[in-house]
Amino acid sequence: MLTAMLVVGASGKLYAAADTDVPQVSLLTVEPGPVIYELDGHTALRFSLPGRYDYIVNWGVFDFNSPNFLYRFVKGETDYMAWPFPSEMFLEEYRRQGRGVTEQIIDLTPAQARRLEAMVTDNLRPENRTYRYNYIYDNCATRPLALIEKAIGAPVSIAGTPGFVYGETGIADDGAPTTFRKEMSHTHADYPWYQFGIDLALGSGLDREISLRERTYSPLYLRHALENASYTDSLGNVRHLVRSTATVIPGQKVTEAPTPWFLTPVFISLLILLLTALIVARDIRRRKITRWYDCVFYSAALIPGLLLTFLIFVSSHEATSPNWLYLWLNPFCAIPAVFIWIKSCRRVVYCYQICNFVALFLLLLIGILGIQGLNDAFYMLIGADILLSARYLVISNRKLQDKLTLRGR
Repeated sequence: MLTAMLVVGASGKLYAAADTDVPQVSLLTVEPGPVIYELDGHTALRFSLPGRYDYIVNWGVFDFNSPNFLYRFVKGETDYMAWPFPSEMFLEEYRRQGRGVTEQIIDLTPAQARRLEAMVTDNLRPENRTYRYNYIYDNCATRPLALIEKAIGAPVSIAGTPGFVYGETGIADDGAPTTFRKEMSHTHADYPWYQFGIDLALGSGLDREISLRERTYSPLYLRHALENASYTDSLGNVRHLVRSTATVIPGQKVTEAPTPWFLTPVFISLLILLLTALIVARDIRRRKITRWYDCVFYSAALIPGLLLTFLIFVSSHEATSPNWLYLWLNPFCAIPAVFIWIKSCRRVVYCYQICNFVALFLLLLIGILGIQGLNDAFYMLIGADILLSARYLVISNRKLQDKLTLRGR
């Protein structure tokens, strides 16, 4: 018995197609764009039947104007949608942007192609099209590959791809074991503030060793990996997944220029460390705390501390907890920022700095052991915090000794 599926015509309208039709299925990969959420590229599935229809399904559709979008995004409740577009409409958008598009035709049997289109059609129904987006586990790249595997009824074998090069940086993949954080740091090497934010917000869950399959969360890596991907069919034959690859739209560099070295987090953090060292040396020599500097430093640390509190205890993002940076950046940063001005609270600040000193060294140990990867800039900022804590403890102890000496006289 013939069944029908909903497909998209050139006009953008849905109409029925008999399951005797065999569509050509291809995976499209879009090059990175200039906006932050476009830096990893994009993936979509294309279904075409000459003379009948040609449409592309995009799992990266979201609505900025939906109620409380920003709050829900930070909280980890970002809902994305699967949405069909006429192919020419979809491609024209990226043609205008100058973003390259590569098409990989998937080698499927007629039955597999029909099955895949049927599953995608079901996914496009109003009650099914919305899903809870996850940056690394459930996104525009993981969804198409999972559907392809369901359609062929076998797992796709991802071979090592040491020939892969990470974007403009020219960093080659050597095939060594990696983690999500390392993958991201390579991809975002030209945009260190973006990676700085990722390393701040996302915890130790990014630092476990990941499989080749898990690396395909990245659209750009997925495209490269599928070139050598294969699967074993029901007869035991090994089949290549991709039949052919072609450039649909030639790309040009549309991403922002790399961040200048003097504006990178590492360089600015180095300046903060050097400034802190000068102030600490001066304070120890004078036996006097530069209170305004402590107030500014710890007030600045309080802001990410409050953000981490929200991400760890309120957000539903999987990768935000545990985050060992909480040993350093937390609401207790308000203690030295505020109580440094109150004489009667010196003992409170002293106790805080003892705990802070120990916590910072523990965090450094966690970073060195690889329990949680620390951004290079963090080491310098942590070093500055250690200097401030040590200085406060040294000066406080010296003042106490001076008082005891005077009493002894």
